[in-house]
Amino acid sequence: MPEHKPLYLYSLKEAAEWDEKDEWRESYLENCDCARAIERAIDEHYDGQRLNSCAQEIIDRYGFDRVNFVLAATVRQGIHDGRYSEDNKNWSRRFSVMDKEHTWQYHVRSHPGLVNLFIADARRLWDKLGLFDARHCENGSQVDYTDRIVVLDPSILKDECKTPQDQLFYAESGNGCRPNAIGTKVYGFHVSDGEKGYYRRTDFIGALKEEFVPEWAKENTQKYLEPDEPAEDGGMTLGGM
Repeated sequence: MPEHKPLYLYSLKEAAEWDEKDEWRESYLENCDCARAIERAIDEHYDGQRLNSCAQEIIDRYGFDRVNFVLAATVRQGIHDGRYSEDNKNWSRRFSVMDKEHTWQYHVRSHPGLVNLFIADARRLWDKLGLFDARHCENGSQVDYTDRIVVLDPSILKDECKTPQDQLFYAESGNGCRPNAIGTKVYGFHVSDGEKGYYRRTDFIGALKEEFVPEWAKENTQKYLEPDEPAEDGGMTLGGM
């Protein structure tokens, strides 16, 4: 799977303030390229009566995050157009479109009815991933993550890691665990393999509700929390040499 260019979510004005104009420009150009690729795919796969499935090839090339972002920005540009379904309009509102001044330049210009069908195809592929989302989580500023399994936002994961298993992280410590703390770091380990690390509190959707915690996750968490086995008695130590 090719390495996808990172999606930059902030405006050119903010990028200039943060000395990140190069990152903004690279992402902006990739957004435009993605929009044009979607237009070509629609042209090539529409036979005059139906649009054959074609979202996968675009997702493979640009990644889920950018494709979803470009499609959401397109719908938001035409939010009052009746050719977009209400379901797709509501879906588009989940995405932050910070760079509104330039959104029109990576607006997909194909017929809105066909774009609507393309979005449905892309969303079907996303749903097949079976990811955890806000419905599965306790969220909000008052939720304490300490000693909880928390769910990573899939937008911070590479496409090959957008799996329910890779979303789960056990929060052990850090100011980011506590609601309304000044610090944001959450330290712990990945439930799938025990790899330790940290994320920012904003990288999580929320704490996974108990009824959605898989059995394998409970078993892994217990295993990785158990202390290492002590050395057997009778072994020579430096103090006994």
